[in-house]
Amino acid sequence: MLFKTPDLIEVENGVLAKIDDLRRTLGYAMSTSRKWTGLLRRNTFAKAIQGSNTIEGYNVTDDDAIAIVEDQEPLDAEAEAWAAVKGYRNALTYILQLADDPHFAYSADLFRALHYMMLHYDPTKNPGRWRPGPIAVRNDQKGEIVYEGPPAEEVPGLIAELVKSLSHVDLGLPSLVRAAMGHLNLAMIHPFKDGNGRMARCLQTLVLAREGILAKDFCSIEEYLGRNTPEYYAVLGSVGGGRWHPERDARPWIRFCLKAHFFQATTLLRRTREMERLWEILEREIQAKGLPERAIVALSDGAMGYRVRNSTYRASAGDVSENLASRDLKLTVEAGLLVAHGERRGRFYVGSPYLRALRERTREPRKIEDPFQPQDPQLPGMSV
Repeated sequence: MLFKTPDLIEVENGVLAKIDDLRRTLGYAMSTSRKWTGLLRRNTFAKAIQGSNTIEGYNVTDDDAIAIVEDQEPLDAEAEAWAAVKGYRNALTYILQLADDPHFAYSADLFRALHYMMLHYDPTKNPGRWRPGPIAVRNDQKGEIVYEGPPAEEVPGLIAELVKSLSHVDLGLPSLVRAAMGHLNLAMIHPFKDGNGRMARCLQTLVLAREGILAKDFCSIEEYLGRNTPEYYAVLGSVGGGRWHPERDARPWIRFCLKAHFFQATTLLRRTREMERLWEILEREIQAKGLPERAIVALSDGAMGYRVRNSTYRASAGDVSENLASRDLKLTVEAGLLVAHGERRGRFYVGSPYLRALRERTREPRKIEDPFQPQDPQLPGMSV
Protein backbone atom coordinates (compact mmCIF):
# COMPACT_ATOMS: atom_id res chain seq x y z
CA MET A 1 0.00 0.00 0.00
CA LEU A 2 1.26 3.47 -0.94
CA PHE A 3 0.08 6.94 0.01
CA LYS A 4 -3.13 7.63 -1.90
CA THR A 5 -3.72 10.74 -3.99
CA PRO A 6 -6.47 12.84 -2.38
CA ASP A 7 -9.42 14.00 -4.45
CA LEU A 8 -8.74 17.59 -5.44
CA ILE A 9 -11.15 20.24 -4.26
CA GLU A 10 -12.04 23.63 -5.71
CA VAL A 11 -9.25 25.65 -4.11
CA GLU A 12 -6.57 23.22 -5.35
CA ASN A 13 -8.00 23.16 -8.85
CA GLY A 14 -7.97 26.96 -8.75
CA VAL A 15 -4.26 27.02 -7.93
CA LEU A 16 -3.61 24.47 -10.70
CA ALA A 17 -5.36 26.83 -13.13
CA LYS A 18 -3.14 29.71 -12.00
CA ILE A 19 -0.05 27.55 -12.52
CA ASP A 20 -1.27 26.56 -15.99
CA ASP A 21 -1.62 30.24 -16.90
CA LEU A 22 1.92 30.94 -15.70
CA ARG A 23 3.27 27.95 -17.60
CA ARG A 24 1.64 29.04 -20.84
CA THR A 25 3.04 32.56 -20.50
CA LEU A 26 6.48 31.23 -19.62
CA GLY A 27 6.39 28.69 -22.44
CA TYR A 28 5.61 31.46 -24.92
CA ALA A 29 8.42 33.63 -23.55
CA MET A 30 10.91 30.79 -23.99
CA SER A 31 9.63 29.58 -27.38
CA THR A 32 10.79 32.62 -29.30
CA SER A 33 14.44 32.79 -30.30
CA ARG A 34 16.25 34.99 -27.80
CA LYS A 35 20.00 35.00 -27.37
CA TRP A 36 19.79 34.93 -23.58
CA THR A 37 17.70 31.77 -23.25
CA GLY A 38 20.78 29.54 -23.15
CA LEU A 39 22.15 31.38 -20.12
CA LEU A 40 18.76 31.31 -18.41
CA ARG A 41 18.52 27.56 -18.97
CA ARG A 42 22.03 27.07 -17.61
CA ASN A 43 21.35 29.21 -14.55
CA THR A 44 18.03 27.46 -13.84
CA PHE A 45 19.64 24.02 -14.08
CA ALA A 46 22.46 25.15 -11.77
CA LYS A 47 19.99 26.48 -9.19
CA ALA A 48 18.06 23.19 -9.22
CA ILE A 49 21.22 21.18 -8.56
CA GLN A 50 22.38 23.63 -5.92
CA GLY A 51 18.98 23.72 -4.20
CA SER A 52 18.51 19.96 -3.94
CA ASN A 53 21.99 19.43 -2.48
CA THR A 54 21.72 22.35 -0.05
CA ILE A 55 18.87 20.47 1.64
CA GLU A 56 21.32 17.67 2.42
CA GLY A 57 24.02 20.02 3.72
CA TYR A 58 26.16 19.98 0.57
CA ASN A 59 26.54 23.69 0.00
CA VAL A 60 28.21 25.21 -3.03
CA THR A 61 28.34 28.83 -4.16
CA ASP A 62 26.40 30.16 -7.13
CA ASP A 63 29.66 30.27 -9.06
CA ASP A 64 30.44 26.63 -8.36
CA ALA A 65 26.90 25.61 -9.28
CA ILE A 66 27.50 27.23 -12.68
CA ALA A 67 30.90 25.56 -12.89
CA ILE A 68 29.40 22.10 -12.27
CA VAL A 69 26.89 22.60 -15.09
CA GLU A 70 29.65 23.67 -17.48
CA ASP A 71 31.98 20.89 -16.29
CA GLN A 72 34.55 23.37 -15.03
CA GLU A 73 36.77 23.13 -11.95
CA PRO A 74 35.35 24.53 -8.69
CA LEU A 75 36.35 27.88 -7.26
CA ASP A 76 35.35 27.30 -3.63
CA ALA A 77 33.68 23.92 -3.05
CA GLU A 78 35.09 21.35 -0.65
CA ALA A 79 35.84 17.89 -2.03
CA GLU A 80 32.84 16.02 -0.56
CA ALA A 81 30.35 18.72 -1.50
CA TRP A 82 31.78 18.87 -5.01
CA ALA A 83 31.53 15.08 -5.41
CA ALA A 84 27.92 15.09 -4.19
CA VAL A 85 26.87 17.96 -6.44
CA LYS A 86 28.66 16.46 -9.43
CA GLY A 87 26.93 13.11 -8.88
CA TYR A 88 23.57 14.83 -8.69
CA ARG A 89 24.32 16.77 -11.85
CA ASN A 90 25.01 13.51 -13.68
CA ALA A 91 21.73 11.98 -12.52
CA LEU A 92 19.69 15.08 -13.34
CA THR A 93 21.34 15.40 -16.75
CA TYR A 94 20.40 11.79 -17.49
CA ILE A 95 16.81 12.51 -16.42
CA LEU A 96 16.57 15.39 -18.87
CA GLN A 97 17.89 13.08 -21.58
CA LEU A 98 15.04 10.68 -20.81
CA ALA A 99 12.39 13.40 -21.08
CA ASP A 100 11.46 12.55 -24.67
CA ASP A 101 12.91 9.04 -24.97
CA PRO A 102 10.31 6.93 -26.81
CA HIS A 103 11.69 3.73 -25.22
CA PHE A 104 11.52 4.99 -21.64
CA ALA A 105 10.04 2.88 -18.86
CA TYR A 106 9.95 3.33 -15.09
CA SER A 107 11.70 0.50 -13.27
CA ALA A 108 13.42 -0.39 -10.02
CA ASP A 109 16.66 -0.70 -11.98
CA LEU A 110 16.29 2.90 -13.16
CA PHE A 111 15.96 4.09 -9.55
CA ARG A 112 19.03 2.07 -8.55
CA ALA A 113 21.04 3.38 -11.50
CA LEU A 114 20.16 7.00 -10.67
CA HIS A 115 21.12 6.39 -7.04
CA TYR A 116 24.47 4.99 -8.15
CA MET A 117 25.14 8.07 -10.29
CA MET A 118 24.48 10.29 -7.27
CA LEU A 119 26.48 8.41 -4.65
CA HIS A 120 29.12 6.35 -6.46
CA TYR A 121 31.82 8.53 -4.90
CA ASP A 122 31.17 6.93 -1.47
CA PRO A 123 30.89 3.10 -1.47
CA THR A 124 29.96 3.12 2.26
CA LYS A 125 26.54 4.50 1.26
CA ASN A 126 25.70 1.40 -0.80
CA PRO A 127 25.21 3.28 -4.09
CA GLY A 128 22.70 1.56 -6.35
CA ARG A 129 21.53 -0.94 -3.70
CA TRP A 130 18.48 -1.13 -1.48
CA ARG A 131 19.21 -0.56 2.19
CA PRO A 132 20.06 -3.81 3.99
CA GLY A 133 18.20 -3.06 7.22
CA PRO A 134 16.06 -0.58 9.16
CA ILE A 135 16.51 3.14 8.70
CA ALA A 136 15.71 6.16 10.84
CA VAL A 137 15.91 9.87 10.08
CA ARG A 138 17.34 11.80 13.01
CA ASN A 139 17.02 15.49 13.84
CA ASP A 140 20.52 16.19 15.11
CA GLN A 141 19.53 19.55 16.61
CA LYS A 142 16.81 18.01 18.76
CA GLY A 143 18.57 14.66 19.20
CA GLU A 144 15.48 12.69 18.26
CA ILE A 145 14.30 10.31 15.56
CA VAL A 146 11.72 12.01 13.34
CA TYR A 147 10.96 9.21 10.89
CA GLU A 148 11.40 5.45 10.57
CA GLY A 149 11.01 3.78 7.18
CA PRO A 150 9.21 0.48 6.54
CA PRO A 151 11.12 -2.78 7.12
CA ALA A 152 13.89 -3.44 4.58
CA GLU A 153 12.25 -6.65 3.39
CA GLU A 154 9.22 -4.64 2.24
CA VAL A 155 11.25 -2.22 0.10
CA PRO A 156 11.36 -4.25 -3.17
CA GLY A 157 7.60 -4.80 -3.13
CA LEU A 158 6.83 -1.17 -2.31
CA ILE A 159 9.13 0.02 -5.08
CA ALA A 160 7.41 -2.35 -7.51
CA GLU A 161 4.07 -0.82 -6.48
CA LEU A 162 5.48 2.68 -6.99
CA VAL A 163 6.81 1.76 -10.44
CA LYS A 164 3.37 0.39 -11.37
CA SER A 165 1.63 3.57 -10.19
CA LEU A 166 4.01 5.78 -12.17
CA SER A 167 3.68 3.62 -15.29
CA HIS A 168 -0.11 3.87 -15.30
CA VAL A 169 -0.97 7.36 -16.52
CA ASP A 170 -4.31 8.54 -15.14
CA LEU A 171 -5.37 11.15 -17.68
CA GLY A 172 -7.66 12.74 -15.12
CA LEU A 173 -4.83 13.36 -12.65
CA PRO A 174 -2.71 16.50 -13.20
CA SER A 175 0.97 15.85 -13.87
CA LEU A 176 2.00 18.13 -11.02
CA VAL A 177 0.05 15.96 -8.59
CA ARG A 178 1.37 12.68 -10.02
CA ALA A 179 4.91 13.95 -9.67
CA ALA A 180 4.31 15.13 -6.11
CA MET A 181 2.94 11.72 -5.11
CA GLY A 182 5.96 9.99 -6.65
CA HIS A 183 8.22 12.22 -4.57
CA LEU A 184 6.23 11.57 -1.38
CA ASN A 185 6.08 7.80 -1.75
CA LEU A 186 9.77 7.36 -2.57
CA ALA A 187 10.76 9.63 0.32
CA MET A 188 8.57 7.68 2.75
CA ILE A 189 9.68 4.24 1.50
CA HIS A 190 13.24 5.47 2.11
CA PRO A 191 14.66 2.57 0.08
CA PHE A 192 18.35 3.52 0.28
CA LYS A 193 20.88 3.83 3.07
CA ASP A 194 21.49 7.47 2.08
CA GLY A 195 20.42 9.90 -0.63
CA ASN A 196 16.67 9.25 -0.34
CA GLY A 197 15.73 12.93 -0.40
CA ARG A 198 17.79 13.61 -3.49
CA MET A 199 16.31 10.54 -5.19
CA ALA A 200 12.74 11.61 -4.35
CA ARG A 201 13.32 15.11 -5.71
CA CYS A 202 15.00 13.67 -8.78
CA LEU A 203 12.02 11.37 -9.37
CA GLN A 204 9.61 14.31 -9.14
CA THR A 205 11.62 16.17 -11.78
CA LEU A 206 11.66 13.05 -13.97
CA VAL A 207 7.86 12.72 -13.90
CA LEU A 208 7.46 16.42 -14.72
CA ALA A 209 10.00 16.27 -17.55
CA ARG A 210 8.42 13.13 -19.02
CA GLU A 211 4.92 14.60 -19.00
CA GLY A 212 6.01 17.84 -20.63
CA ILE A 213 4.46 20.30 -18.20
CA LEU A 214 7.06 22.85 -19.31
CA ALA A 215 10.38 22.88 -21.16
CA LYS A 216 12.39 20.17 -19.40
CA ASP A 217 15.00 22.62 -18.09
CA PHE A 218 12.32 24.62 -16.27
CA CYS A 219 10.06 21.96 -14.74
CA SER A 220 11.92 21.36 -11.46
CA ILE A 221 10.91 22.91 -8.12
CA GLU A 222 14.22 21.94 -6.47
CA GLU A 223 15.40 25.54 -6.27
CA TYR A 224 12.27 26.43 -4.29
CA LEU A 225 12.71 23.42 -2.00
CA GLY A 226 16.31 24.40 -1.31
CA ARG A 227 15.26 27.92 -0.38
CA ASN A 228 12.42 26.69 1.85
CA THR A 229 13.95 23.65 3.51
CA PRO A 230 12.35 24.05 6.98
CA GLU A 231 8.87 24.19 5.44
CA TYR A 232 9.71 21.25 3.17
CA TYR A 233 10.81 19.10 6.11
CA ALA A 234 7.88 20.23 8.23
CA VAL A 235 5.23 19.16 5.73
CA LEU A 236 6.96 15.82 5.08
CA GLY A 237 7.13 15.24 8.81
CA SER A 238 3.48 16.16 9.28
CA VAL A 239 2.29 13.85 6.50
CA GLY A 240 4.65 11.04 7.45
CA GLY A 241 3.65 10.92 11.08
CA GLY A 242 6.99 9.56 12.27
CA ARG A 243 6.71 6.09 10.74
CA TRP A 244 5.54 4.34 7.57
CA HIS A 245 1.84 5.33 7.61
CA PRO A 246 0.57 5.30 3.98
CA GLU A 247 -2.99 5.66 5.23
CA ARG A 248 -2.31 9.25 6.26
CA ASP A 249 -3.69 12.23 4.34
CA ALA A 250 -1.34 13.48 1.60
CA ARG A 251 -3.29 16.70 0.96
CA PRO A 252 -0.90 19.02 2.88
CA TRP A 253 1.96 17.69 0.74
CA ILE A 254 0.03 18.22 -2.49
CA ARG A 255 -0.72 21.79 -1.49
CA PHE A 256 2.89 22.44 -0.57
CA CYS A 257 4.05 21.21 -4.00
CA LEU A 258 1.44 23.28 -5.83
CA LYS A 259 2.55 26.34 -3.90
CA ALA A 260 6.16 25.53 -4.84
CA HIS A 261 5.23 25.30 -8.54
CA PHE A 262 3.37 28.60 -8.37
CA PHE A 263 6.32 30.37 -6.74
CA GLN A 264 8.89 28.77 -9.05
CA ALA A 265 6.96 29.56 -12.24
CA THR A 266 6.37 33.14 -11.09
CA THR A 267 10.08 33.52 -10.32
CA LEU A 268 11.12 32.14 -13.71
CA LEU A 269 8.72 34.43 -15.52
CA ARG A 270 10.14 37.42 -13.67
CA ARG A 271 13.66 36.32 -14.61
CA THR A 272 12.77 36.17 -18.29
CA ARG A 273 11.56 39.78 -18.18
CA GLU A 274 14.61 40.93 -16.25
CA MET A 275 16.98 39.09 -18.59
CA GLU A 276 15.30 40.62 -21.63
CA ARG A 277 15.76 44.12 -20.23
CA LEU A 278 19.33 43.43 -19.13
CA TRP A 279 20.38 42.25 -22.59
CA GLU A 280 18.82 45.28 -24.23
CA ILE A 281 20.90 47.48 -21.94
CA LEU A 282 24.07 45.46 -22.47
CA GLU A 283 23.67 45.47 -26.24
CA ARG A 284 23.62 49.27 -26.14
CA GLU A 285 26.70 49.33 -23.91
CA ILE A 286 28.59 46.97 -26.22
CA GLN A 287 27.75 49.03 -29.26
CA ALA A 288 28.69 52.30 -27.56
CA LYS A 289 32.04 50.94 -26.35
CA GLY A 290 32.94 49.02 -29.52
CA LEU A 291 33.11 45.61 -27.82
CA PRO A 292 32.60 42.29 -29.65
CA GLU A 293 28.97 41.16 -29.54
CA ARG A 294 29.89 37.80 -28.00
CA ALA A 295 31.19 39.57 -24.87
CA ILE A 296 27.58 40.02 -23.80
CA VAL A 297 27.58 36.58 -22.14
CA ALA A 298 30.48 37.61 -19.88
CA LEU A 299 28.84 40.93 -19.12
CA SER A 300 25.53 39.25 -18.34
CA ASP A 301 27.19 36.92 -15.86
CA GLY A 302 29.12 39.79 -14.31
CA ALA A 303 25.96 41.87 -14.01
CA MET A 304 24.13 38.96 -12.35
CA GLY A 305 26.87 38.66 -9.72
CA TYR A 306 28.70 35.61 -11.07
CA ARG A 307 32.45 35.40 -11.31
CA VAL A 308 33.62 35.08 -14.91
CA ARG A 309 36.63 32.92 -15.84
CA ASN A 310 38.26 32.51 -19.21
CA SER A 311 37.04 28.89 -19.32
CA THR A 312 33.43 29.69 -18.33
CA TYR A 313 33.31 32.53 -20.85
CA ARG A 314 34.47 30.20 -23.61
CA ALA A 315 31.87 27.61 -22.60
CA SER A 316 29.08 30.19 -22.90
CA ALA A 317 30.35 32.20 -25.88
CA GLY A 318 30.83 29.24 -28.19
CA ASP A 319 33.75 28.73 -30.54
CA VAL A 320 36.22 31.10 -28.88
CA SER A 321 39.92 30.35 -28.34
CA GLU A 322 41.62 30.92 -25.00
CA ASN A 323 43.65 33.81 -26.40
CA LEU A 324 40.62 35.46 -27.99
CA ALA A 325 38.67 35.06 -24.76
CA SER A 326 41.51 36.72 -22.83
CA ARG A 327 41.45 39.60 -25.30
CA ASP A 328 37.66 40.01 -25.00
CA LEU A 329 37.81 40.04 -21.21
CA LYS A 330 40.66 42.54 -21.23
CA LEU A 331 38.56 44.85 -23.40
CA THR A 332 35.62 44.65 -21.00
CA VAL A 333 37.94 45.63 -18.14
CA GLU A 334 39.28 48.59 -20.12
CA ALA A 335 35.67 49.61 -20.82
CA GLY A 336 34.94 49.74 -17.08
CA LEU A 337 32.42 46.90 -17.16
CA LEU A 338 34.37 44.06 -15.53
CA VAL A 339 37.06 44.10 -12.84
CA ALA A 340 39.90 41.54 -12.89
CA HIS A 341 41.05 39.65 -9.78
CA GLY A 342 44.03 37.29 -9.43
CA GLU A 343 46.73 36.27 -11.84
CA ARG A 344 47.16 33.78 -14.67
CA ARG A 345 45.02 30.64 -14.35
CA GLY A 346 43.52 31.83 -11.09
CA ARG A 347 42.22 35.02 -12.65
CA PHE A 348 38.53 35.78 -12.63
CA TYR A 349 36.38 38.83 -13.34
CA VAL A 350 33.44 40.40 -11.55
CA GLY A 351 30.97 43.05 -12.58
CA SER A 352 32.10 46.61 -11.97
CA PRO A 353 29.94 48.88 -9.81
CA TYR A 354 28.72 50.51 -13.03
CA LEU A 355 27.72 47.14 -14.50
CA ARG A 356 25.97 46.05 -11.31
CA ALA A 357 24.08 49.34 -11.28
CA LEU A 358 22.81 48.55 -14.79
CA ARG A 359 21.54 45.23 -13.48
CA GLU A 360 19.71 46.94 -10.62
CA ARG A 361 17.70 48.92 -13.17
CA THR A 362 16.17 45.70 -14.47
CA ARG A 363 14.93 44.30 -11.16
CA GLU A 364 11.27 43.70 -10.37
CA PRO A 365 9.67 43.25 -6.92
CA ARG A 366 10.36 39.85 -5.37
CA LYS A 367 7.22 39.49 -3.26
CA ILE A 368 4.91 36.66 -4.38
CA GLU A 369 1.49 36.15 -2.83
CA ASP A 370 0.67 32.69 -1.50
CA PRO A 371 -1.85 31.18 -3.98
CA PHE A 372 -3.69 29.43 -1.13
CA GLN A 373 -4.44 32.61 0.79
CA PRO A 374 -6.88 33.24 2.28
CA GLN A 375 -6.95 29.85 3.98
CA ASP A 376 -9.54 27.37 2.81
CA PRO A 377 -12.11 27.04 5.63
CA GLN A 378 -12.44 23.32 4.84
CA LEU A 379 -8.89 22.76 6.07
CA PRO A 380 -8.43 25.09 9.07
CA GLY A 381 -4.95 25.60 10.48
CA MET A 382 -3.05 23.79 7.73
CA SER A 383 0.35 25.31 7.10
CA VAL A 384 1.05 26.20 3.48
